[in-house]
Amino acid sequence: MTLNHKDTKVLKIALYLCVLVVSQNVIQAQTEADALTAIKLATNPTTKLTAAEDFIARFPNSNARLTIAELVSAEILKVRDGAVALALLERARAIFTTDQEREVFKPVALGAYALGDRPDDAFALASEMLAKNPDDLSVLVRMTQVGSEEARKRNRKHTEVALQYGLKAIALIEAGTTHKADLAQLYQQTAILYLSAGNTEEAKSHFTKASTLAPQDPSNFALLGRVISADYVAESKSNQIVLDSIIDAYVRAAALATGRPEYQALLQQVIPDLTTYYKQRHGSIKGLQQLINRYKP
Repeated sequence: MTLNHKDTKVLKIALYLCVLVVSQNVIQAQTEADALTAIKLATNPTTKLTAAEDFIARFPNSNARLTIAELVSAEILKVRDGAVALALLERARAIFTTDQEREVFKPVALGAYALGDRPDDAFALASEMLAKNPDDLSVLVRMTQVGSEEARKRNRKHTEVALQYGLKAIALIEAGTTHKADLAQLYQQTAILYLSAGNTEEAKSHFTKASTLAPQDPSNFALLGRVISADYVAESKSNQIVLDSIIDAYVRAAALATGRPEYQALLQQVIPDLTTYYKQRHGSIKGLQQLINRYKP
């Protein structure tokens, strides 16, 4: 079939329009890919979130939204300042608005609430997350820590639930093969929670277990000594066996803390009590330093 001049002109225009549309699609795809690359290359949470905000504004219907949400959430999780983490979380929630995207940011929110001193929000969100996945170790471990920190501040509001979380985390870890490194800390934290609940016997048992799992951590021995000391004072009698247990715990704490700047505050608390009990037991402090030296690493 022979095309006349008019048909040829129409065909050329149609071909031109097709090429133009294809070219625009290629350019847009390249631009979207470049914007995604910029997010991946961002080196800190603020710049990564800023790049993500720019991407979503330009490509609101992109199939990469969930991937970008995961990239941003992973970066915010690295933030150790509570106020900064909370600020970044609020910005992220403003641009990632689908249910699937918001689910990605729940671990971020939990961490931000914990760091930002918002325990009520943290425990409320943890309850929601554990309702869907009761064996989520990361949530159980984190909330045991938050609960023990609140107990140290004399806030007992979340003691019971935090203790339940801690005991469940210990049971799951001891029955499995992962998170073994968390066990010593969990035993210490549950001991603190038991103390907050008034159960000194379980507290002593858990502090003892913590000191066995982490024999180079002086805080476990210091806390164990304090619990035994409280029992000793409450009984108001000179029980040499108990007294020797107190001295042994405090001596180990002093030996392990000596020379380690991060434990100087702990050392200043332990030494006066250790000196008092050692003198009460032996009549003087002769031999105390030699005893401490025996347990130094």
